Amino acid sequence: MFEIAEYIGIIAFSMSGFFVAVKNKLDLLGVLIATFLTALGGGIIRDISVNKTPITFEYNYPGLIVLSVMILMIIFKFHRKNSIENKALFILSDSIGLISFSITGAIIAIEHHLNITGVLALSFVTAVGGGIARDIIINEVPFVLKTGFYGTISLLIGITIYILDKAELISIYSISIIFLFAIILRLVAYYKKWSIPLR
Repeated sequence: MFEIAEYIGIIAFSMSGFFVAVKNKLDLLGVLIATFLTALGGGIIRDISVNKTPITFEYNYPGLIVLSVMILMIIFKFHRKNSIENKALFILSDSIGLISFSITGAIIAIEHHLNITGVLALSFVTAVGGGIARDIIINEVPFVLKTGFYGTISLLIGITIYILDKAELISIYSISIIFLFAIILRLVAYYKKWSIPLR
């Protein structure tokens, strides 16, 4: 269950990181760094937080997945398409990455017996940590700070998984339902421009 969500998250965030890098007209090295940061940065922070060697540093598959996605995006010339053409695909891939990594963050926190604060923190940082690092290096206000409902979805996933774990209802089926519902919620929130008002 964790591995499936992790694979999906890496692929999805590799795509969204690639789109952000291209939109900001980075060179090949810049695209590589932005793509790797987006896809793997949050997972690295998550693993270090629980005193675990990051999966990215233990196994080759995370890096190979990111590199493969990036090469395929270049082969199919996504770097030459107008950013407007890529917008729907960017929102979808970014949403899938957000939700997948929110789930993996929460699962890792529960496996390490963290409390509700720890589950929420790991769910959040796994989902948005890489994107924040990417946006900082390209001198942009982090995406999560501009889109009010973006990080909220990550927190909702974290608390839902925490409650399900306490009720002993964690399974591939319950996680799949959370995943599908969260995707729908994220897309509706984006297109309806939902946000959390300051006052």
